[in-house]
Amino acid sequence: MSTSPPTGQKPPASLRRVAVASCAGTTIEFYDFFIYGTAAALVFPTVFFPALGATAGTVASFATFAVAFIARPVGAVVFGHYGDRIGRKRTLISTLLLMGIATVLIGLLPGADTIGVAAPLILVLLRFCQGFAVGGEWAGATLLTAEYAPKEKRGLYGVFPQLGPAIAFALSSATFLITGLIMGDTDEAFLNYGWRIPFILSILLIGVGLWVRLSIEETPAFKDAQVRARAEVATSERSKRLPFLEVMRAQPREVLLSAGALTMLFAFFYMGTAYLTSYGTDPDGAALERPVVLGLGIMAAVIFGAAIVISGILSDRYGRRSVIRVSCIAGILWALVLFPLLDTGSPLAFGIGLTVTMVIFAVSYGPAGSYLPELFTARHRYTGAGLGYNLAGVLGGAIPPLLAPGLAAAYGSIAIGVMLALTGVLSLVCVSMLRETRNQALEHETTEEVPA
Repeated sequence: MSTSPPTGQKPPASLRRVAVASCAGTTIEFYDFFIYGTAAALVFPTVFFPALGATAGTVASFATFAVAFIARPVGAVVFGHYGDRIGRKRTLISTLLLMGIATVLIGLLPGADTIGVAAPLILVLLRFCQGFAVGGEWAGATLLTAEYAPKEKRGLYGVFPQLGPAIAFALSSATFLITGLIMGDTDEAFLNYGWRIPFILSILLIGVGLWVRLSIEETPAFKDAQVRARAEVATSERSKRLPFLEVMRAQPREVLLSAGALTMLFAFFYMGTAYLTSYGTDPDGAALERPVVLGLGIMAAVIFGAAIVISGILSDRYGRRSVIRVSCIAGILWALVLFPLLDTGSPLAFGIGLTVTMVIFAVSYGPAGSYLPELFTARHRYTGAGLGYNLAGVLGGAIPPLLAPGLAAAYGSIAIGVMLALTGVLSLVCVSMLRETRNQALEHETTEEVPA
């Protein structure tokens, strides 16, 4: 094998720098995103919805959590437009800044006892900004590595931005665990200002993320697409078309099917990171101590982070679609036994339930970082990949956590498992209808099927 990189591919040192930059960026943005989910489970019902009572307050808190998923497709369209027009790098810097500002402001927001109904209203607005930023983050971060990486190792390099959520979940759980242990997670100090510390500390991570992202160059595939765009007649119909309209005209099937294919992924992940945190500490749920639940979350993050890496590597050998289908089948079966296991109230059972749930998510998530970019052409890749991914977030990330408390109250926890199993069926059908993309060269604008 030649030691020189192929034409259009950066040297290994540059590729490693891009991989680190993509991982650092998603870690920071998802840390900001996850500390909201942890706070929504542990303190927001008390701080922002005290008049609603425990159950209604939890539902309202997770409703604000769901707002971000509604904002994500909007962010995917807006940031995708600029990512496909002015470049991946500058757009990703914008998403990082927006997420950081919104997160710090949440940490500084007074509670309902201080400013009344304005508190939850402002919280919803800031949560929308978080979702808007994350909507533009994922596609850009995955494109950084996918468009640099050699096609035979794109699954491997594609896991670097995918590791961000695992690291971020461990960091967010650890921050709340340490804060709670120092202050006492049930006393007035924690509810008044202790929970705010993780939000305000994110400003330090944002500074690191900006430094890393400013050090990288624009991707070769985007530069190549710009050269082709300049060669077109300036007044041609295609040159005037918006990336959103172009992708919906050229590849609507890929947008919709990729959204369906990743629905179970989102459902398992956000049920594991947000709802199970609430369920584990609920006296009517697993009834575990908060430090136990947060500690088990850290352990699960390490294990599912390793699973993300392994599944990405396997997708280079067996194909993206095959690995995701295995995850869907496993998810359908596991969903039906998860809550009966959790209902035993054992810390061991909760740890197993959380970890297996997150590993099943990870098996789909590892290949997703290379699969979605490979499904779309360079001209509208940022928009197409981001739109498919974030529509899946609405279906799998927003709706299940919102429905789960009511389903558990009305039909028992097994109803949540049935709901999760149905998301697995949807994803299995959709991913089976998509083409395999392993070994596809991203430098060429093609939507033709390649051999598996």
